[in-house]
Amino acid sequence: MAHVIVQVNGRPYTMQCPEGEEDHLKDLAELLDSEVQRVKSSVGNVGDIRMLVMAGLMVADRLSEAIQKIQNLEEQVNGLREAKNAAQLEVLEVQASLGERLMVASERLEVLAEHLGK
Repeated sequence: MAHVIVQVNGRPYTMQCPEGEEDHLKDLAELLDSEVQRVKSSVGNVGDIRMLVMAGLMVADRLSEAIQKIQNLEEQVNGLREAKNAAQLEVLEVQASLGERLMVASERLEVLAEHLGK
């Protein structure tokens, strides 16, 4: 496990994380700290725990919105897949119908050619 010192609300915190995840942990701490600063600027200094809870809720709200967007996009993708599959089936039906019509036309042309050749 790696040890990383992160800053949140001007205070250092020593955290552990898996090797190779240090930069990601620092990015997460910066995200939390930016939310803490937003809370601080809008409501003032309300105490560390309350400020962290408020910042955590703001991050959770952003996460919730992102999850909802992902779900909406997944629904759109599924709808597009269904439309694509329906279109592919329609293409196959049209191809089969066209093939049958070409066969009938070919047979008619052969009969016509036989009559003209006599």
